[in-house]
Amino acid sequence: MLKNLPFEWLVGLRYTRAGKRSGRNSFISFISLISMAGIGLGVAALIIVLSVMNGFQKEVTDRMLSVLAHVEVFDNSGSMTDWRAEKAEAFKNPAVKGAAPFVETQGMLLRDDALRPAIVRGVLPEEEPNVSDVAGQTRMGSFKALQPGTYNIVLGIELARALRVNLGEKVTLMLAQGQVTPAGVLPRMRSFTVSGIFQAGHNEFDAGLAFINIEDGQRLLRLAGPSGLRLRLADMNRAPEVAQELKKSMPGDLTLRDWSKLNANWFAAVQTEKRMMFIILTLIIAVAAFNLVSTLVMTVTDKQADIAILRTLGASPGSIMKIFMIQGALVGILGTILGVGGGVLVALNIDVIVPFIEHLLGVQFLSKDIYFISTVPSDLRWPDVTKIGVLAVILAFLATLYPSWWAARVKPAEALRYE
Repeated sequence: MLKNLPFEWLVGLRYTRAGKRSGRNSFISFISLISMAGIGLGVAALIIVLSVMNGFQKEVTDRMLSVLAHVEVFDNSGSMTDWRAEKAEAFKNPAVKGAAPFVETQGMLLRDDALRPAIVRGVLPEEEPNVSDVAGQTRMGSFKALQPGTYNIVLGIELARALRVNLGEKVTLMLAQGQVTPAGVLPRMRSFTVSGIFQAGHNEFDAGLAFINIEDGQRLLRLAGPSGLRLRLADMNRAPEVAQELKKSMPGDLTLRDWSKLNANWFAAVQTEKRMMFIILTLIIAVAAFNLVSTLVMTVTDKQADIAILRTLGASPGSIMKIFMIQGALVGILGTILGVGGGVLVALNIDVIVPFIEHLLGVQFLSKDIYFISTVPSDLRWPDVTKIGVLAVILAFLATLYPSWWAARVKPAEALRYE
């Protein structure tokens, strides 16, 4: 089958293997193997690192969205008195799978000498599971204890620790909205009983979020109805698009915002980190490609007599150039294939490999007490793999251009003068 290939391919394939006549050929072949290994290592490292970063992003996003709604709908009048009608309108969009009313404010929680800022969200306990997982994340007490008029409160686990409060104990909520008294304007205050403690696994919420009953919240904030609706979608990635559709279809003076806008700075920072990591690790592949340049230059120097003979037999400069481009491209393609295979294998089995290394070395890379994540997550995305593989092949191909051009310029008479 190989005999049917053009002679450029046959010679290029032959040059990728070590010759038997001289140690120089073996050394050049060894350098080719190093170049191949370098490209493979760079490709594998890039795939593994991006998969781990994607895994962390997915893990954090999932934990954030276990508390956050995909879309929030606010009534610009301050309260949505007929929220059930608005809910029915929202459900006319097939992308909406859950809805629940809410009120939200910022305040300070006080317990003895401990004072902590918090976002206080008023919800309906029976409706909240439609848009968040907080009820299932309640580790102590009961989320259903948030009944109207009881003035119960459910705290994040870190918030409860900071306030040094347990179930059944009292905390005082102070709001910025003041009330006029003979002594002047004083902050509005209300005592709440801790009826539950939840753990979302995201420090921002565990340390700064509390839930109360929506009717208690409305009385406290002196609202005629909820602030708006929180919606959960079938596909969270369509949240910006669905928010625009709901803005046009739902009646009233409404403001809508999706989950990506609520954490725009965090997502922008993650994307910037991924781009910088991609650029930095691509330099590993680029270094291997430069190594490929030196390998081909050495090969051209060693094979000048062969090039001269081929030119004498009628080979064109283009054919000579093609021979060395084939040799370099084969090294690059083989290195890319090995790197993609190794990178994908590690990325898919990182949940097994990392615990094995931790057990072998007696260390723990991620402390659950600090990161709330005890395992290294991985999210392999095939578009990333394709992009990395194509980039590696292109860099390897570009590395062949100068040595191949130099080989095509070898003059037969000068090359054979000292042979």
